[in-house]
Amino acid sequence: MMEMQEGRKGIPSLLSSQGECIASNITQLIGWTPLIEMKNIAKKDGINARLIGKIEPYQPLSSVKDRSALRLIEDAEEKSLISPGITTLVAVTSGNLGIGVAFVAVQKGYKFIAVMPAKIAIDKQILLRYLGVEVILVDPAINGFKGLLDRVEQLKNEIENVYVIDQFTNPANPDAHFRWTGPEIWKDTEGKVDIFVAASGSGGTLTGTGRYLKMKNPSVKLICVEPAESAVISGGEPAYHKIQGIGPGFVPEILDKSQIDEIVTVTDQEAMDMARRLAREEGLLVGISSGANAAACLKVAAREENKGKMIVTMFSSGGERYLNSELFAQVKEECVNMNMAF
Repeated sequence: MMEMQEGRKGIPSLLSSQGECIASNITQLIGWTPLIEMKNIAKKDGINARLIGKIEPYQPLSSVKDRSALRLIEDAEEKSLISPGITTLVAVTSGNLGIGVAFVAVQKGYKFIAVMPAKIAIDKQILLRYLGVEVILVDPAINGFKGLLDRVEQLKNEIENVYVIDQFTNPANPDAHFRWTGPEIWKDTEGKVDIFVAASGSGGTLTGTGRYLKMKNPSVKLICVEPAESAVISGGEPAYHKIQGIGPGFVPEILDKSQIDEIVTVTDQEAMDMARRLAREEGLLVGISSGANAAACLKVAAREENKGKMIVTMFSSGGERYLNSELFAQVKEECVNMNMAF
C-alpha cells in the first residue's frame, strides 16, 4: 500500500492506487472533500475577497462528523478500550455525529445507542433508526444538555461494556481535523488561506483545523461562529436557537479558545436565509449551520482590511437532512398545497 499523501485520505488515496479502484469498505471513503468558490454571491454582494467553502456533504454519509466519528472510534480501538461484538457504543448527538458513528459501527460490528434531544431533528432520528440504531430521546426542556448526560449515566449503569463516545471532551475529535481537514485545506489552497471561519458545536473542526493551519502559517486568522441567540463562547447566556449542530449552550472542553482570533455571531434568520441563498444562487444544497458559516464569511469579507483575502469555511452537512426543519418549511407547505389539488 503506497504511503498516503498528507491531505489526501479517502477517495484520492483510492484513485492513486495501482490496479483495482474499489473501496474495501465505506470507512475508507471518509476524508478528502472539494473546495468551491462562491463567485455568484461574492459578485452580487460586491465582495472583493475570495469566499471558499469545503463541501462536507461529499463524505459517505454527507457530513463533516463522519471524520470525527471515525477518529473517535479508531482512537478507542487503538487504546484497546472497545471490542466489536462486546462493546456497546453510546453518544449524545444532535444527529450528524450519531449518523457518522452509526455507519462506522455497522462496518466494524458495534452496537450503538444514540441519545438525542426530542423534537429537534426528526430527519436525523429517521436516518439513525434506518441505520439500525437504538435512539433514546430526552426532553431538552428538562435540564437541557445535562438531561442528556444524565441519561447516558443511566445507560452506563444499566448495560454492561458501555463506551461513551464524547465528542465534547475527547481530543480524538479535533485530532481528526488536525490530521485530515487542516492538511486538505492547506494543500488545496496552496497555502493561500488567510482566514478560516467555522461554527463551533463540539469545537472539533475549529480547534483541529485551526491548530494545523496556524502551525503552517501563524498569521492565519481563526474565526469562531456561534448563534446570536445563544452566544455562550462570547460570554452570553445559553438559550434555544434553531441552528442544528452548533451552539450546544456551554463551552466544550476541547474547544481551544486561545487560538480564536474573533467570534462572529449569526442569527437563526441569517443562517437560514444564507442557506437558501446558497441553494438558489450557487446551486449548493447545504444545511443550516453551513448557512451560518457562509453568513459569517460575508460579514468578515465585507471589511476593508479583508479585501483580496482568501476566506475558507465549512459546508458541514447536506441540505436534505433538514427537510422537516424550518429551513424547508415554506417550500414544503407549497408542495403539500400543490398536491392537494389532485
